[in-house]
Amino acid sequence: MQTLQWQKSTYSGDSSNCLEIAATPAFIHIRDSKSAEGPQLAFQPSAWSLFIFHATADGRPHRPPAGQPILGV
Repeated sequence: MQTLQWQKSTYSGDSSNCLEIAATPAFIHIRDSKSAEGPQLAFQPSAWSLFIFHATADGRPHRPPAGQPILGV
């Protein structure tokens, strides 16, 4: 089993109240930094990229990258 290298955003500083991610070629793993041994989510890189695209939208109509579905429509 592969050992994951967890990272958190530099915006989090010393806080333990954030999400951490560990990227592998097959999946982006996500966990709560307060519960490192707790449950994790795993997304395929394309799904994670699409999530980030929509999560960072600023309220203006956005089109996802070519070939990606439009969510929430």
